[in-house]
Amino acid sequence: MYSNSKIIIVDDHLMFREGIKLLIETEGMGKVIAEADNGQDFLRLLENNNPDLVLMDIEMPVMGGLEATIKALIMKPGLKILVLTMLGNKDNYTAMINAGVLGFVLKTSGKKELEKAIKTVIGGESYFSNELLRSIIVDFGKQSSAVTNLSGIDKDFTDRELEILQYLCLGLTATEIAGKLFRSIKTIEAHRSKLLQKTNTKNTINLVLFAIKNKLVKF
Repeated sequence: MYSNSKIIIVDDHLMFREGIKLLIETEGMGKVIAEADNGQDFLRLLENNNPDLVLMDIEMPVMGGLEATIKALIMKPGLKILVLTMLGNKDNYTAMINAGVLGFVLKTSGKKELEKAIKTVIGGESYFSNELLRSIIVDFGKQSSAVTNLSGIDKDFTDRELEILQYLCLGLTATEIAGKLFRSIKTIEAHRSKLLQKTNTKNTINLVLFAIKNKLVKF
């Protein structure tokens, strides 16, 4: 059960770490087993700890979140990393996604969203803060050069795949989509796998960004 999950918090603001730790443990979201105020200290901690989840800040002294993420995933492939971010950090999102993080949650998010993000990423799915998704959609909408040549590629999607893609871009998990469409989770995951193959993306976060950037979904 995810409430017993071991979590490491990596952020250079002590008060923020203490607040997140208190919230996580008070609300039964998991157990914080270690904290670090920069990526370098985190990597040292990782040598002797096996967390189920890492909450990672992006901008930190000594070593930032991007470098720490790349090195951590070399040390422990499959490590689940959820990024703690502010809207102003958007320039780093693509790099963090390519490095292998599974999700993003805003530092200003409320308890329910943080809990959903932790539960989703520990469960092996990707998570994007709804406010963050809206901001990304607006940004891409302002970039006339964002759309790539999709000649032929969008014609390969089935109506069901596009429907599931729409839900994924709205921030729904496979479990939530399965409930809406009255299908099994395995069926939804199979469609998602097909979408990843057709778009040549490696995970749900890349898929969502691809779909938004290339206007495959409507908002």
